[in-house]
Amino acid sequence: MQITISSGKTLDGSGEENLLRTLKKGGIYLASSCGGKGTCGKCRLKIVEGRYRTAPSGKLSSKDTASGIVLACQTFPESDIVLDIPKESHIVVGDVLEMSRVSDLLASFRSSGGSLSPLVEWVRLRMDPPTIDDNISDLERLRKNLDAVGCENMRFPHGVIASLADSLREASWHIQLGYTEGPEAVMVKPVSRCGKAGLAIDIGTTTIVLYLVNLDDGSLVDACSTYNSQIRIGDDVITRIVYATESGGVAELQEIVVNDLNTLLLSLAEKHGVRLDEIESAVVAGNTTMTHLFWGLPPGYIREEPYTPTVNFFPLWPAKTVGLKIADLAPIYTMPCVASYVGGDIVAGVLASGMHRRSGISLFMDIGTNGEIVVGNREWLVTAACSAGPCFEGSGIRHGMRATEGAIEAVAIDHSTLAPAVRVIGNGPPIGICGSGMIDAVTELFLAGALDRKGNFIIERAPGRIREGDEGLEFVIGSNGGRDIVLTEVDIENILRAKAALFAGVSLLLKKVGLALDSIERVYIAGGFGNYLNVEKAIVMGMLPDLPRDKFRFLGNTAIAGAYLCLLSAEKRAEAEEIARKMTNVELSVSKRFMDEYLSALFLPHTDTSLFPSVENLLEKI
Repeated sequence: MQITISSGKTLDGSGEENLLRTLKKGGIYLASSCGGKGTCGKCRLKIVEGRYRTAPSGKLSSKDTASGIVLACQTFPESDIVLDIPKESHIVVGDVLEMSRVSDLLASFRSSGGSLSPLVEWVRLRMDPPTIDDNISDLERLRKNLDAVGCENMRFPHGVIASLADSLREASWHIQLGYTEGPEAVMVKPVSRCGKAGLAIDIGTTTIVLYLVNLDDGSLVDACSTYNSQIRIGDDVITRIVYATESGGVAELQEIVVNDLNTLLLSLAEKHGVRLDEIESAVVAGNTTMTHLFWGLPPGYIREEPYTPTVNFFPLWPAKTVGLKIADLAPIYTMPCVASYVGGDIVAGVLASGMHRRSGISLFMDIGTNGEIVVGNREWLVTAACSAGPCFEGSGIRHGMRATEGAIEAVAIDHSTLAPAVRVIGNGPPIGICGSGMIDAVTELFLAGALDRKGNFIIERAPGRIREGDEGLEFVIGSNGGRDIVLTEVDIENILRAKAALFAGVSLLLKKVGLALDSIERVYIAGGFGNYLNVEKAIVMGMLPDLPRDKFRFLGNTAIAGAYLCLLSAEKRAEAEEIARKMTNVELSVSKRFMDEYLSALFLPHTDTSLFPSVENLLEKI
């Protein structure tokens, strides 16, 4: 039987194998935190054509069932079928770009003299087994051997002692003991079980990314990502804070994000044959709200003046505290936060960029759901956050998606006919449009005279290309099998709001520290879609400051990069904490000037076009 996916990919299927397993064999991974038991309801897909059998599920409504929505783990094909996979069901495994970037990070780390010093240190012991003449307790015997090699005053939590007797005997008394700061034991295993693994985690408002790392040499084993399922509660952190506070939803939101992480983890562990209880440590980066929700901490006071988090510098807590399916006592290091809306993801980003070691002034911009900005150098750092919204990561846009295979990443439009030409990630048929494609499309439409400066379509410019849709006027960017991919006027309004918030934040922060734009020597752009971003077009749209193009550096996902560095090195963890202490936060939410800056930036490129001289020159030529 043939399984055809709406993106154009085909797989061989069998009536004896469920669709979840068939898709996984074909390299297509779906969210399934229950491991395919049908209890989580996350591996949803739509059967467009063909016969199949499926088990009823309480996770699907009658409306879902009537429209062909099924759970992949409970569905078996009975003929050739065509199916459509919702973007929220996808897990992306094996990101080539991320793998290459980490190789560069690791090479840079090694060349700077960095040495591997993960959260867990290990000591090997060959112990004499007990005899009738030497029958002291197992713990006393272990302490005696540790003292002999200089590991004194080790603390032993109950979890280690509870399994100690079996662990020692299964290892024939030839063990390796893992311990963390304190020192405190976290794991005992046989010397024969070699190989050490850790996790670097980025919990974004819209997207979650996970790295599986070999801690013996620091190399990246694999990477994967998925949508943060908390999206179903709300697109932004404020909505989730309100839900956690007013609806008592802290535990629910925590469970959602931990389930997402465990789903990613299970996919990677199965793919690479890694035992979950062999994963010894993890580092988590996220904004302040996401970090609080991960740990099950009430986030309510983050949004209430004077905007106070419960924690900025987190203790090392064990994985079992949150239910992450790695070794129970594996320590989790949390990237330190700075303030209510500037979290560990930005500290990680600054660490990865290296701007805190430079003498010149740098500007760091993390373009995601919450747009964060940092200005400074090795002497000082000033930061602010502005809610850009999730549109650049695909949420809230009619055909929006993350920058993964099938996404339109670049758009060029013929200025006379308005005919679009697109470039798709993976070179296959398009299934949606990602952030860089959105910026290209808006800019190209504006330069072609099909959008006015407020972002409204000028339908007279090309009545055949601009049409009336379900949500008002829309422009067809591409199509796939009769399905049109469009950008609507509502989409464009959301995009302009996001870019206005970012530029307003940059403008206000520079004014706060008394700097002009030309004092900036380097601009670091972080965020997943920055890999594909066209600087020229982002400047024309008014999202990035109009600076010489050679000042811009694109760093991709710096939150996960910083978490990865901290997973490898005690020096980097200390550096991250120094960065967090050094940062001065400016609360834009109480700034009257911010709203003025924001309203001025809602136009293409801005109400004050003198801020964009290169764009003025371009428009004059057109």
